Amino acid sequence: MSEKVKFTLEYEIKSSPKILYSFISEPNGLSQWFADEVHYRDQVFTFIWDDGEEQKARLTSAKENKTVKFSWLGENEGYYFEMEISKDELTNDVALIINDFSRAENLKDRQLIWDNQIDTLLSVLGA
Repeated sequence: MSEKVKFTLEYEIKSSPKILYSFISEPNGLSQWFADEVHYRDQVFTFIWDDGEEQKARLTSAKENKTVKFSWLGENEGYYFEMEISKDELTNDVALIINDFSRAENLKDRQLIWDNQIDTLLSVLGA
């Protein structure tokens, strides 16, 4: 199997950084767009999807209203995904920057998954 490669995606989000941060850092916010259920205990988030898939990740860093980084546990250990809120000081435009990893052969599918998840986030935010 091939090694995973890092990729970065950027999405314009019409929301304040403070509101957006709650959706990327808190179990209740994440369960509205990222996974169907999100549980949190001892710095570990458990993400559960309707298809029965369950993955655990440790919150390894967080900067309020700016960024969160989750390091995968289990079979994906050694990889992480990060969500960073960027605000343009001139235009006040807000963007969500995603850093994630995927095998090269699955890269387009992984990007499509993020696109779909962000569409759900935008809908929840009313953006």
